[in-house]
Amino acid sequence: MKKNIYLLATIGVIITGLFVWRLATGPDNARLVVVYVSEDQVFSEPILMDFEKETGIKVRAVYDTEESKSTGAMNRLIAEKDNPQADVYWANEPIRAEVLKQKGILVPYVSPNARDIPAEFKDPEGYWTGFSARARVLIVKRGLRDKPRSILAYTSPRWQGRSVIANPLFGTTTAEIAALFTIWGDRKAEKFMMALKQNGVAVSTSNGESADFVAAGQYDFSLVDSDDAVNRMRQQKEVAMVYPDQGENATGCFIVPNAAMLIRGAPHQEAGKILVDYLLSRETERKLAFADCAQIPLHPDVQMPSELKSISKIKIMCVDYAEVAKKMMEIRPFLKRWLEL
Repeated sequence: MKKNIYLLATIGVIITGLFVWRLATGPDNARLVVVYVSEDQVFSEPILMDFEKETGIKVRAVYDTEESKSTGAMNRLIAEKDNPQADVYWANEPIRAEVLKQKGILVPYVSPNARDIPAEFKDPEGYWTGFSARARVLIVKRGLRDKPRSILAYTSPRWQGRSVIANPLFGTTTAEIAALFTIWGDRKAEKFMMALKQNGVAVSTSNGESADFVAAGQYDFSLVDSDDAVNRMRQQKEVAMVYPDQGENATGCFIVPNAAMLIRGAPHQEAGKILVDYLLSRETERKLAFADCAQIPLHPDVQMPSELKSISKIKIMCVDYAEVAKKMMEIRPFLKRWLEL
């Protein structure tokens, strides 16, 4: 009798131990997910809070600071390569995702929610998937006759001394210039940049500052992110938004999607997959479209505010984000010299 009792007790301990181990390490471990985030906290945090409420999975989020935007999280992930702490990286653009892929930080994951996202916004091997994009647009002073319709307006005598651009060593401005280098070639892109200088372009500290300069009437136009333009329009500023280079033979509009990716060796990989699925959902894209970040859904037929144009109605600049990532590093010396001219 005692033997049976001891046997049952032992079995009970083993079962309890297995249950605890499964909660901690098994495939159904959905109690915790750690995510590093480069998207602005004011926009990303509400999405992650909704995810917690809807799934019961606790989110531990580490946000980039404004000073280290994108590079902070990327460098942390690189430093933790041999001992990963994060499960998911929510990047505010796909360029750093390509760097992480090349360094072996990511593991492929093709979410079922990625099915309807256009192929140009996904890594072909499944290492990252884009969602909720910004477009690189021209913010233009309202009332101008013959509004600029192309980034080539920066080099036109018509706009000499009347344009401004954000510092090309940082952010989405760097990414777009690198993209131009990849599609035009180095010689043509360098010639374009030198023409900007010769035409008296002003340099601001950020896209937001550029947008404010145009809204204040100090300059006629600037290349900025679509959210910068939409926010000034919502503030009733005297500005309009132009999607550049939409003609038949034009280069198209550079698109900067967010990117979701899974970290190789993540401690909570199954929970990480659930979070990636959530980020890539239509509902997340709808929320980010109506938030102040005014991001463009990549899924078709997602409801969005009237200020935005559907991705299917924008002629996009066809680029390889992996090539853009490489080119960004290559052109830094040139851009530093350009700034000093």
